[in-house]
Amino acid sequence: MIRSFASRFYKDRTASAAAEMALMLPVLFALIFTTYEGGHYMWSEHKVLKGVRDGARYAARLPFTNYDCTDTDLVGADAATRVTEIKNLTRTGAISGGASKVPGWADDDITVTVQCNATYTTGLYSGISGGAPTVTVATVVEYPSILGLLGFDTSGAVVRGQANAAVTGL
Repeated sequence: MIRSFASRFYKDRTASAAAEMALMLPVLFALIFTTYEGGHYMWSEHKVLKGVRDGARYAARLPFTNYDCTDTDLVGADAATRVTEIKNLTRTGAISGGASKVPGWADDDITVTVQCNATYTTGLYSGISGGAPTVTVATVVEYPSILGLLGFDTSGAVVRGQANAAVTGL
């Protein structure tokens, strides 16, 4: 009797697909969420990199009077306003107002620095003390993870971006 029960049990294939699905479902969910998370990270990184490039490009087109190679910051009466405009353009895509391209991205996350190359003192850069100024816009943004919304610990995940542009004073 035990033998006949065992042989019927081994031959019974009903619900085998359900068992296989139960075994594979965690793997499928992991694959799906990893794909979404990877795509979301790349999209966030793209927005950050585009933002710092736009900010550096805008800063490079400010007049030469905003730059002094004796300091690593912008100079002049409206220097604080210009730095605020650069940071806002980097973060939102607009000189004033607008919403952040990446949730949680603040102006405090963005740094604007000026460096000068003393070997370039002719042509466009003649008359500029210290040589050719270059603007660097850099940022470190906390990554707004999709998996973080589901309760996973994603603290410490960041998106970094940096861009340089030579000042042309246009």
